[in-house]
Amino acid sequence: MLTKQMIEKILDYAVSHGADFAEIFCEDVRRSNLTVLGEKVLNASSGGEKGIGIRMFRGLESNYLYTSDLREETILNLLKQACSNRSGSFERQQLEQMQQVMLNPIARAPQTVGLSDKMGLLNHVVAAGKQADPLVSQVRVNYVDMDQKVLIANSEGRYVTDDRVKTRLHITVFCEEGGDRQSSYIGPGAMKGFEFYDEINVEDYVKKAAANAKAMLHAKACPTGRMPVIIANGFGGLFFHEACGHSLEASSTAKDCSEFSGKIGQKVASDKITLIDDGSIEGQWGSLKVDDEGVPTQKNVLIENGILKSYMVDKLNARRLGCQPTGSSRRQSYRFAPTSRMTNTYIAPGESTPEQIIAATERGIFVNSINAGSVNPATGEFNFNTSETFLIENGKITTPVRSATLIGTGGDILKKVDMVGNNYALGQGFCYAASGALYIGAGQPMVRVTEMTVGGDEV
Repeated sequence: MLTKQMIEKILDYAVSHGADFAEIFCEDVRRSNLTVLGEKVLNASSGGEKGIGIRMFRGLESNYLYTSDLREETILNLLKQACSNRSGSFERQQLEQMQQVMLNPIARAPQTVGLSDKMGLLNHVVAAGKQADPLVSQVRVNYVDMDQKVLIANSEGRYVTDDRVKTRLHITVFCEEGGDRQSSYIGPGAMKGFEFYDEINVEDYVKKAAANAKAMLHAKACPTGRMPVIIANGFGGLFFHEACGHSLEASSTAKDCSEFSGKIGQKVASDKITLIDDGSIEGQWGSLKVDDEGVPTQKNVLIENGILKSYMVDKLNARRLGCQPTGSSRRQSYRFAPTSRMTNTYIAPGESTPEQIIAATERGIFVNSINAGSVNPATGEFNFNTSETFLIENGKITTPVRSATLIGTGGDILKKVDMVGNNYALGQGFCYAASGALYIGAGQPMVRVTEMTVGGDEV
């Protein structure tokens, strides 16, 4: 990390050469990655990286530069190339006293855990998968951990460090019968150390994946057309993360490139919908104590009972919108300039039971898992593929069907949610956008959309 003296020199140079705001993001990260397929080790790697990113504003203009070379002469040469020759009239505030923050204490830092312990965990998962069901043919497990130390300072006096420790398992279970092979994926993770695996029962996750893979054997073709769609709780929330979450990021709304631009206070969804983004939830995969601009994370209610309340806002787009940042600025690493991004985004629980939602549906599909898709934040148009999908007939979940395609627009779908369950859960995933790949939480209770376009093969 840089010394305080060096930080002050960088900020002083930037504001004395025309910037009205300057920011430093310094990062030191260590990662480990292990992958096994059955008894075979496919990958075992670990490594680290250090670097610095410097961002400067002049009005609504932004300039970003970065380097992994932390020598003073290298950094100052980059600044000289980036800054104009005219001197500005701006003044930099004195740096505040260093604040050190961590969202939750780490009992077993991953970097202190030996390879044998990590391999023991993976071998235990593989064994549990093979014991889960006779039809399980293979188990693939990927273990990842990260310890990211950051220092964030800016010309407004902010001076803060954060230590972000995360770990996760990616588990895929394969089942085979009669020439048909199906798989199911599950990925528990947390903003915690290796103690996370003492707090959960990994066997339960493996059994769930095995049961899901077995259920999809000999699936039929999915029907097409307009029909009710029920989306399962937990990571089913990825649907709303993609369908409307990106359209509520200020990187879109501040530039009038979102279907929700200029609609604060207006009704944009069903009364049943309350959508929240909260990066301050202790221990969650998408959580941070401070965002990547050093602003404390918080609970941001985006839509409340159908009414649009706020956006997720970073510092630059706060200037465009004339509001305050919401602790929503994120980046993959020092190589990326930050922008507004989601953390843990979820639909708040409702009053219906899952049994009531299913029983109230005469015909439709039940989606247990949603894969990646595409969305256009400007129009809200989305296209997602599903897995682990079933027909609903006469109020009961019946036949498994092959992957369906869900098509629509976020604004339209939000208004067609008529039942929200009481079984809220939060899942773990990654999000890929302008400022890189980020760890996110996506969650919801079971949700029913009264009508949606479903693509697939005719039965």
